[in-house]
Amino acid sequence: MSVLVTGGAGYIGSHMVWELLDHGEDVVVLDNLTTGFRWAVPERVKFVEGDINDQPLVEDVLNSNAIDTIVHFAGSVVVPESIVNPLKYYDNNTGRTGTLLRAAVNCSVDKFIFSSTAAVYGTPDKPEPVRENAVLTPMSPYGSSKLMSEMMIRDVANAHNMRYVILRYFNVAGGDPAGRVGLSTRGATHLIKLACEAALGHRDYLEVYGTDYDTPDGSGVRDFIHVSDLVNAHYVAMNFLRNGGKKFTANCGYGTGYSVLEVIDAVKRVSGREFDVRLGPRREGDIALMIANAERLIERLSWVPKYDDLDLIIQTALAWEDRLEKLRKQG
Repeated sequence: MSVLVTGGAGYIGSHMVWELLDHGEDVVVLDNLTTGFRWAVPERVKFVEGDINDQPLVEDVLNSNAIDTIVHFAGSVVVPESIVNPLKYYDNNTGRTGTLLRAAVNCSVDKFIFSSTAAVYGTPDKPEPVRENAVLTPMSPYGSSKLMSEMMIRDVANAHNMRYVILRYFNVAGGDPAGRVGLSTRGATHLIKLACEAALGHRDYLEVYGTDYDTPDGSGVRDFIHVSDLVNAHYVAMNFLRNGGKKFTANCGYGTGYSVLEVIDAVKRVSGREFDVRLGPRREGDIALMIANAERLIERLSWVPKYDDLDLIIQTALAWEDRLEKLRKQG
């Protein structure tokens, strides 16, 4: 049996592909290459260029490759963009997930792992790590589109005996410690990537959005999780389903918060370089503080993170930015 990774040529998806390969799994990638890269998918992996909204194509991929598990990453992820273009997010994240689920039901694929987000929580009621049973009040179309997808997955699972895991990401960062893949999308909005680009001279300055939040230094506080730990959580989740687990929703984070300004200082320290930082106003849809309570994932699925260290996350991000620049120069 094989595992289908949608969006497997993108940032997190490509790391998932390597995680599966490192565990001896057979992998098929489906990606439309809107933001992903063909070179990010190893040659030994079967690659299908296409969109998850093409139901006949998806069903052909599922049937012809004996797929038993779908790990679904394909979608759009930029909060500010979702506010100015909400229909794109409801289309890419919600509508297309519905098409993928329909194909899975038609082809009797009964294991589904979904890439969700902490944005489903909106603004936490208390300044403490958020639990999975918190009130879900997303503040952006991005968060709403993911929450609607979660609801569809649960309803489809109840109606068709599908088993699923929903993983709510906090702030994903870093790159593969072996240097095989990393965050490569031009125009990406991830803080650590942008700060690393500034440190390496690939951008003129770094802008901070909001310095008047109710936090110790006025900038937003986030829980940063290394991408390799994140994809390992997906692998652990897949084994949970293979061993008979029926449904599971969990946060993916470390339970430690760092402010935007703290992260910038850390990038300067780790890189040994100074860069221009400009302070700007808040962006619509951003919140003051978001930290994960990850006890459920750790205790129930025995997930053991390996890269829970901000400096280490930054080191792998810097190493990938340096390698990416060389790859681009090589064409």
